[in-house]
Amino acid sequence: MMTEMTESAAAAEVAYAAEHAAAYPDDYLAGIDLYNAGEFHAAHDAWEARWVDEAGPREKLFLQAMIQSAVAFHHLEIGRKGAARRMYVMAKEKFARLETPCFMSLDLVDYQAQLDRALAWLVSGPDPRELTQPDMEFPSIKLLPEVMEYD
Repeated sequence: MMTEMTESAAAAEVAYAAEHAAAYPDDYLAGIDLYNAGEFHAAHDAWEARWVDEAGPREKLFLQAMIQSAVAFHHLEIGRKGAARRMYVMAKEKFARLETPCFMSLDLVDYQAQLDRALAWLVSGPDPRELTQPDMEFPSIKLLPEVMEYD
């Protein structure tokens, strides 16, 4: 579970700049805000709205990975460790298929390292339902300064 100090620090950090707001879809940025606030299901909804809309193929793959990573945490919130593990593994597979260290100004190497620190325990045994959930720090999304082209 996230400590109050960690939650306050994450909330105080600015996730993106005005240049990002001008360049990227509102649903993408709304998802980041919701995710950083610990509203994982709502972040999923925001990213899904973009995913089903006019996103290109690589953006769709990226958004699907982001959706699945958020849903992994939502499943943990409602006590579904097996479903959380499936979403975590599927998100990692999609990030790998992107074959890029950054997408839409998100450092995927850093984000995946944060995911692994929070969720790797889910794959440490044959049945995640039998594992004890440790205290964890949720990942925090902060975009890199450079605005990137995307499809």
